[in-house]
Order: sequence, then structure tokens, then C-alpha cells
Amino acid sequence: MAISKDNIITRGLRGKIGELVFRQYGDKTVVSAAPRMPSEASGLQKASRKRFQQAVIYAKSAMTDPDMKAAYEDAAEKRRTAYNVAVADFLHAPDIETIDLSEYTGKAGDPIRIRVSDDFLVKDVKLTIVDHNGNRIEDGDAMPDALGVVWTYTADKNVDNFEVGKIVVTAVDFPGNKAVCEDDL
Repeated sequence: MAISKDNIITRGLRGKIGELVFRQYGDKTVVSAAPRMPSEASGLQKASRKRFQQAVIYAKSAMTDPDMKAAYEDAAEKRRTAYNVAVADFLHAPDIETIDLSEYTGKAGDPIRIRVSDDFLVKDVKLTIVDHNGNRIEDGDAMPDALGVVWTYTADKNVDNFEVGKIVVTAVDFPGNKAVCEDDL
């Protein structure tokens, strides 16, 4: 890679000439070898391209919904557009960071707090309490705090703590990406 600054011959030159590619970065012209593309994409590349295509379709759809567009515009930074935020949102699933069982004793009304993050917004968080045999004891929606970061599920039933086998949390964002986390008790 070669860098040229204030060269009268290469100033403003962009594009490919033979096997060389010219790019402009500020007042510099950068010259590099042309990239070599494989003749056929690998399975992973094809899957990545398909997923990106789906992200573009989602973002275009989100831009037609005035409420979603406004929400993405609010999240956009100076160098990003609402469309770019929507594409990124499609490509990234939520992250379930912690499941706080410190106040859960098996009694109705006990809270279970879940910290969830996403690059945009988390739409829903659901929690299921399962016994040691894999049978559902109870499930329902967790409710977000004002920032949408800590979600609280309030237990419905009185349960002997020895019955509870695990807690399963599912977080979903607006494009439908899911994250699932299980916490054995």
C-alpha cells in the first residue's frame, strides 16, 4: 500500500486501474492492490449475505412505519441513519446479562429481575419456571423498568423451592431476534 499526498498526478484519483485501486482519504490518495475475490462464495459467506439481505428488507419495512422510523431516528447518531440502525438491529440479538433470583423464595409476588440489553430496544422478555422433570410450573411476561434495561417478573404461584429445576428467560427484539438463557436452581 502506498500513500500519496498533494501529488498532482494522483490527486482526486479514485477507482481501479489494472491491478491497482486508488482511494481518497481526506487529502491523501491511497494506492493498494486490487482485492481478489474467490470464484465462488463459501457456505458461510452465502448465509451471511442472505442474513444481510433479510436485514435490508427489515430496515426498508421499518422505514415505512412512521413510529418505527421515528424510534430508529432517535437512536441514530450523527454519522448513522435510522436505516443503518434498523439494519444493525436486525443483525444483533438481545443479550441476557443476568438473572437475579436473590428475592425469589418460591412465593407468589416474589420478583425475579432480568438485565437485558440490545443495540436498539428489547421488545419482550418472558420467563418460565420449570420443575426438575421439565414440566412448566408457571410462565409470563416480565415488565421493563423506565430504561428498558432491567425487567421484572413477578411470581404467580406459591412453589416449594425444591420443586423448581430451572428458570428459562427469553428476550426478543423488534426484528424478532431471540436470546434464551437458562438458570438451574
